[in-house]
Amino acid sequence: MLAIIATLLIIWLALTVLGLIFKGLFWLAVIGGIAFLVTAGLGWFKKNQSPKY
Repeated sequence: MLAIIATLLIIWLALTVLGLIFKGLFWLAVIGGIAFLVTAGLGWFKKNQSPKY
């Protein structure tokens, strides 16, 4: 699960950088940034959840 989250974080970061590099793609930077923060929050939440044994 953490590997999937790490892969998504890399993809969102790449989209954010592309959006910042190209002037007309600012919306891509905004969406990439939001997706990055949501995915990072989800990963942090899943990692800190206690096992339900």
